[in-house]
Amino acid sequence: MRRVEVTDYDPRWPLLFEQEAELLRGILGENLRDIYHIGSTAVPGFTAKPIIDIMPVVESLSETDCLEEIFRQNGYYTHGESGIPDRLFYTKNVEGVRKFHLHIVEAGSPHIIRHLAVRDYLREHPGARREYKGLKQSLAWEYPYNIKAYIEGKHEYVTGLECRALRWYRKRQS
Repeated sequence: MRRVEVTDYDPRWPLLFEQEAELLRGILGENLRDIYHIGSTAVPGFTAKPIIDIMPVVESLSETDCLEEIFRQNGYYTHGESGIPDRLFYTKNVEGVRKFHLHIVEAGSPHIIRHLAVRDYLREHPGARREYKGLKQSLAWEYPYNIKAYIEGKHEYVTGLECRALRWYRKRQS
């Protein structure tokens, strides 16, 4: 059973993202359009589960599906869509500890703007970071070995955060 761990920001997270992104560029090749560091580890100074979330954006998910063996050889385990349609989800452990989550989506997916909006909103809004940090720490303390309860406990807050972030992001883009 994995412990729900929420830690202070680690300045090595962007470097870990860049190193892993380089590996993924080699695996995905010409199918790769963009690659983003998303999630809490992509927000400087923010509290996070110490797992780097990476969102490769590809031309074709079905072409990516054919690379499952190469992903496995590079330490990634596939979870299929894992409850989110039109996404391929992979995890990677390093020395027995979960270190990376891949959220592979096709170009044009609505998941792209959603993740980027939340990431950028948290980067720009310290009040939202403080609020969300408190919730995450409280839930990790309350449910130290129940990741499902931790995620469910954040659901309502995250839904509201996404709505605020999307409005802010779209206004900023226009």
